[in-house]
Amino acid sequence: MTNSELEIVFMPSLLQLLIFSENNKGTPLTEEEVLSICSNAMGILVSKDRAKRLQASMGYNDINPENCWEEWQSYKNKST
Repeated sequence: MTNSELEIVFMPSLLQLLIFSENNKGTPLTEEEVLSICSNAMGILVSKDRAKRLQASMGYNDINPENCWEEWQSYKNKST
């Protein structure tokens, strides 16, 4: 299997990590904090097919680490 056939799945999901971190902090996360959390998150490499099945089983789309700040802001705007 080549790298192009693999995808990172974060466990716990980036969205869960960010929600927990913000709730624990008690105030909104800064961009720097979000980037740090996403950069330090643990993930596993799985086939793209397996990643799609895992995402479907979660019932929501996780945050893309390459656009984590923008996607976090979008999530927060939809939640309010």
